[in-house]
Amino acid sequence: MKAKVLLRTEVPDKNLYARGKVRDNYDIPGWWRTKGESLILMITTDRLSAFDVFVGGVPELGKIRNQISIFWFGKLEVICPNHIFSTDQELCSKTIKTRYRQQNDLIGRSVLVKKAKKIPVECVVRGYLDGSAWEAYEKGEPICGIKLPSGLKRAEGLFAPIFTPTTKAETGHDEPITFDELVGMVGGDVAEELRYKSVKIYQAAHRLADIRGIIIADTKFEFGFIDGKLTLIDELLTPDSSRF
Repeated sequence: MKAKVLLRTEVPDKNLYARGKVRDNYDIPGWWRTKGESLILMITTDRLSAFDVFVGGVPELGKIRNQISIFWFGKLEVICPNHIFSTDQELCSKTIKTRYRQQNDLIGRSVLVKKAKKIPVECVVRGYLDGSAWEAYEKGEPICGIKLPSGLKRAEGLFAPIFTPTTKAETGHDEPITFDELVGMVGGDVAEELRYKSVKIYQAAHRLADIRGIIIADTKFEFGFIDGKLTLIDELLTPDSSRF
């Protein structure tokens, strides 16, 4: 049986919280603890985009993306807590009370997550010189305020990973910012914690992948606050957020 492509979800008994480039997120009220705080049912679709332009879909891609994130969230939670409430697919399905024609399609691509107060920054960590960092380096420009030594080649490993944050634009492209600019946006203590946690997570993931012959050249993390604690959110170390 040919696999279907799931490009868009419509869950009739739930309010759409947000529809991103890849994920459709729905409010699930009253599930978390006694406060009646909402959870989010995060459904990863098969949508595919290039440079922020929708170009189609790939069958089962959303399930692969979702399972990759779940794997890494579990491996790296010792460094930083994450927003996952449950990956149990039966529990995810039970949050949808009405019969939903796509319900079987949600198996493997759904996760229940806690709502977080998002930090509007993409925390990029680079262990190798490529992409926009290489373009800036070729022009002799610093990368987010970081001046690298001369003589490096494209895709060369750096002596140590560098933290190169960007803005998180709702439309258009994210813009690189310096660490001082990040401090101005979120405060010194939060900026320091973002940098420290991002580099530590990257280093741990790089070691695990390297053992299996995979190089994580660079990646981006997103964080928010849950109960006052810095928390990993969104996706983690997928091909959408990383260069391998």
